[in-house]
Amino acid sequence: MTWTAKNALLLAGGLAALSLVPALASSQARRERRPDVEGIWNSATATPLERPRQLKDKAFFTPAEAAEWERQVAESNEERPPQPGAKGTGTYNTFYREFGTRTVRTLRTSIITDPPDGRIPSLTPEAAEIKRQRVEAQRILASAQDSGLQDQCLAFATAGPPMLPYSYNSNYQIVRAGSEMVVHVEMIHDARIVHMDGRPHVPPSIRRWMGDSIGRWEGDTLVVDTTNFNEGIGFYGDAGGNFGWDRNLHVVERFRLLDRDTLLYQFEIDDPTAFTQPWKGELTMARSAGRIYEYACHEANYSLVNMLRGYRASEREPGR
Repeated sequence: MTWTAKNALLLAGGLAALSLVPALASSQARRERRPDVEGIWNSATATPLERPRQLKDKAFFTPAEAAEWERQVAESNEERPPQPGAKGTGTYNTFYREFGTRTVRTLRTSIITDPPDGRIPSLTPEAAEIKRQRVEAQRILASAQDSGLQDQCLAFATAGPPMLPYSYNSNYQIVRAGSEMVVHVEMIHDARIVHMDGRPHVPPSIRRWMGDSIGRWEGDTLVVDTTNFNEGIGFYGDAGGNFGWDRNLHVVERFRLLDRDTLLYQFEIDDPTAFTQPWKGELTMARSAGRIYEYACHEANYSLVNMLRGYRASEREPGR
């Protein structure tokens, strides 16, 4: 083969290879073109976590029923000042709450979707006993450690997973940073890192309050698999949020855009030593144009100190 023929062949091969570059780049771009779930999302809703028992097997509202439900929720959240001679403080701080005013976009009657009755399954006997002991300890605190994690400003169930609505500070900011996704939670400013690089979960010896989250895309849905929880936070606590997942908790979350400003958030809970069966839920979150502000729980922890003083004072009351 002559020098000219050889170079012509090499040139032709090089041009053919170069012609593949745009196609490969276009294919890669298509693979990386994902729905834009970044931004700030608000989960406040008038839809309850569990389906009210009076609704029985009714899984969805009609639009008219949803409007009536929203009216009833708004009425129940109205300010009620303390009455002369009555015990309690009333609802003087309702102004600071962020109660949801609308039901979820899907018109479900509860966030819980499975079991079909829209109720969280029963606890196992062991988990029920743990809950009983923790609630009992909170009836009259012997120390700060007996109070709930929320009262200690250490953790809120809103951070998740699962990420559940609360009566205020129900904002989440999702940010992509390289191969990671970060879910910044407004309440107590927690930040959960979701690894998107295909790595496995950390070893079982490593335990975290929000677990170890591994994410992947399934079509237009972001799927996040979380394990490796510690025993500090969870869902079967009470009164101040002294929660208690156990180490066997497994949570799968799904994030999917219904439209540019509506995020469908679904979750599955599997914790065989805490619940008698797995359960699922979903809610819709609305894109927010605002920002997440700094959250300060109880600065200098004076609230917890005063709570303990109140309990000690109650112990000195006659008849106690």
